[in-house]
Amino acid sequence: MKRKYVMALDQGTTSARCILYDRYGKQVSVAQKEFRQIYPHEGWVEHDPMDIWSTQIGVAQEAMLKIDAGYEDIDSIGITNQRETTVVWDRKTGEPVYNAIVWQCRRTAGFCDGLKEQGLEDMISSRTGLIIDPYFSATKLRWILENVDGAHERAKNGELLFGTIETWLIWRLTEGAVHVTDYSNASRTMMFNIHTLKWDSDILELLDIPECMLPEPKPSSCIYGQTNPRIFGGPITISGAAGDQQSALFGQACFSEGEAKNTYGTGGFMLVNTGSRPVVSRNGLLTTIAWGIGEDVSYAIEGSVFMSGATIQWLRDEVGLLDHAAKSEKMARSVENTAGAYIVPAFTGLGAPYWDPYARGALLGLTRGVNKNHIVRAALESMAYQTYDLMNAMEEDIGHGIKTFKVDGGACANDFLLEFQADIIDMPLYRPECIETTSLGAAYLAGLATGYWESMKDITDNWQVDRVFRPVMGQEKRDALIKGWHEAVGRTLGWAKNV
Repeated sequence: MKRKYVMALDQGTTSARCILYDRYGKQVSVAQKEFRQIYPHEGWVEHDPMDIWSTQIGVAQEAMLKIDAGYEDIDSIGITNQRETTVVWDRKTGEPVYNAIVWQCRRTAGFCDGLKEQGLEDMISSRTGLIIDPYFSATKLRWILENVDGAHERAKNGELLFGTIETWLIWRLTEGAVHVTDYSNASRTMMFNIHTLKWDSDILELLDIPECMLPEPKPSSCIYGQTNPRIFGGPITISGAAGDQQSALFGQACFSEGEAKNTYGTGGFMLVNTGSRPVVSRNGLLTTIAWGIGEDVSYAIEGSVFMSGATIQWLRDEVGLLDHAAKSEKMARSVENTAGAYIVPAFTGLGAPYWDPYARGALLGLTRGVNKNHIVRAALESMAYQTYDLMNAMEEDIGHGIKTFKVDGGACANDFLLEFQADIIDMPLYRPECIETTSLGAAYLAGLATGYWESMKDITDNWQVDRVFRPVMGQEKRDALIKGWHEAVGRTLGWAKNV
């Protein structure tokens, strides 16, 4: 008899979750706990790696206890994680030498500007698929090596190890026996050559990062090792890992070229599968590895929106226009339109395809007739407009239209948002029954490696649509709304540089 469940560890930016899935992709147990956020200076974001470890292992044990499952009931473990976040620890003791530097942290912006001034953008982009930005792991790692006493020398001597979050968790789960990363996470470090599937020696030399501290890159669906028996009472196979957005693409069964998903979370992340070829973006998007399974590697183009659901959180927490995010749909439907108002939520600059760190948020087109319902509707519409911009850029990069568009994430429970999104991009949207596809993707990657699921067809068969949202808006109205959005965006660009 096959074991009953696959465990997905979902290590996010603000909380850790564990979900146990059955072979039909159904959740049978869930546990979640938030952990501490650390802000040492303006623009700096850190986590305590030991908080991440203790919280994650705590929810894993809780999820098992909820259904009285033992280690013998768990086929395998898949891990999905906040990407780019950087951890450095002592190889012997396992103690971190510094807090984890989180993907949101902007402390290395000046150093990144210096790399651009040296004319290194094309070289780094052609090898890694990424732009030079503090977002990625490489300059965070360099900062730790430069700013923690003795760290660089200890790293050169093989005493320190680096990892993104899945690497850190696998190392802890195996009690130091396994130091690996999967291709999807490696491709977000700005040190990994996505063509050769190896660490890029020229970039490492440029940043003065010792290669001996880096994990071994491996496919995303692969038997990495087993948990130390003391953790769960017996060994469990660890066989899946992927960065959160790539894992969501996999969980949505976007296995063919041209299939796309958009995640509406705190931010918004859209990925389109480009098949076995990496496509270089000409529109400010990122080329990334989607996943590796055996010898096969799939690539994707990704665009990120910094403020998606977070815009509604801002209206709730800072402005006080609503007391619960779920009320936003009713408020938006209470008015016929935004009365000409647009919100551009560039609170921390604009991501793809603009990449303007100096853009700032704005509420434009105000008249005396605009009320709080119009503003809430404008906030929801801004999520759809930003996704439209990403989709346009992606279609230009891949040279053809998106074939299918699937949605997930917490905010896609809002029917108004998805109706408006379908209207603005003028194509159907598919919302699955399970919108928590990030953890589901990690489970699938793990179970494929062990044979819990026999093939990717099993995954496709499991995927079930909840609702299809089809466009009903006329072209003239659509064009007018999009023109207004682009006018509004233009007013925000470069704002912080000019004041």
